Amino acid sequence: MLAVGLTGGMGSGKSTVARLLVERGAALIDADAIAREVVEPGRPALAALVERFGESILTPEGTLDRPALASLAFADPEALSDLNAITHPAIAAEMAERRARLEHTDRVVVLDVPLLSPAHRDVLSLDAVVVVDCDPGTALERVVTQRGIPEADVRARMAAQATREERLQGADLVVDNCGDRVVLEAEVDRVWQALSAMAPAKARHQGDQHGTTGRDGADRG
Repeated sequence: MLAVGLTGGMGSGKSTVARLLVERGAALIDADAIAREVVEPGRPALAALVERFGESILTPEGTLDRPALASLAFADPEALSDLNAITHPAIAAEMAERRARLEHTDRVVVLDVPLLSPAHRDVLSLDAVVVVDCDPGTALERVVTQRGIPEADVRARMAAQATREERLQGADLVVDNCGDRVVLEAEVDRVWQALSAMAPAKARHQGDQHGTTGRDGADRG
């Protein structure tokens, strides 16, 4: 298995790139989807959020009111830190478990993590990191236009993320998504070819290690 971290700022088009990689054969572990699962009714993370932020973050049906939570969390750095402290460990644990299920396959496994940090490379044992890049102005316009979120809220959320420079610094491969869909498809093809070449190289390396080392760790060469 080749474990690949996929990240990008808000409005970068990361989710679209994830779908395109799946179309080309990748398996996907989506942190956003898992984030929704870990705060479902009855889950410990939802109870912890209610304890921290109050009943106002719940809908009448008892589910998480995401806009209500966002309005509280992104308005205050301390509140955002508390939110992350509650949800991130639960999300990371579930992602690690799903990654482990695919460990002995020959798949390219994409772990889609919006707030991917250097620590994720070790925690999730990533072999490579792919960053979807887009200039902040274009990203802002996309989110405001396509999602209908007020510009001030988008700017606040973007400010809470890693900077463009920080993301690019940790990248092994970059998908440029400043152009149209045709350009994006070509970018994803390029990155997929690179990842596909990395997977057998990793398998050969692991095979060499297993071939020269016995079960007791002794050198058999």
